[in-house]
Amino acid sequence: MGADRSEENATRGAAPGRASVAVAIARRPGTGDLPLPSRATAGSSGYDLHAAVEGDVVIDPGGRALIPTGFSIAVPDGFEAQIRPRSGLALRHGIVLPNAPGTIDSDYRGELKVILLNAGSEAFTVRRGDRIAQLVIGPAIAADWQEVAALAETGRGTGGFGHSGSGAVEKT
Repeated sequence: MGADRSEENATRGAAPGRASVAVAIARRPGTGDLPLPSRATAGSSGYDLHAAVEGDVVIDPGGRALIPTGFSIAVPDGFEAQIRPRSGLALRHGIVLPNAPGTIDSDYRGELKVILLNAGSEAFTVRRGDRIAQLVIGPAIAADWQEVAALAETGRGTGGFGHSGSGAVEKT
């Protein structure tokens, strides 16, 4: 039983040897039946988010829906939370997050909600408790802008938006 409890604790919090930060979490009323965010494995970086919908939500192809998670968090100053898509939903059903990654700032205290877009060819149903996205906590570095007359030159220069090509890179 001790090993099982260790694995359970490892998927809810930081894995041994991994950095961690305390994040306060508050359930919304009526969501006690839903699990708190947890990692699928001790090595996972994302915490699964579950749908806190009252009833089934059908998202037609090309449609979007705002799905509640049933909780709010207090991200510590100097950090951000990112909401990211689940690869399996994208591959099997075409369910993506149109604003991925969605950023949760340290001063936001509202309920976390996830925008789902059905880029697939068939309607998709979201049910209460479904895993809909992942939450990743990371540092948010503040920029100290240094205005200059011109930027230093690089080999790439201003090339962007496919400038580096799509084929194999030749070694020189």
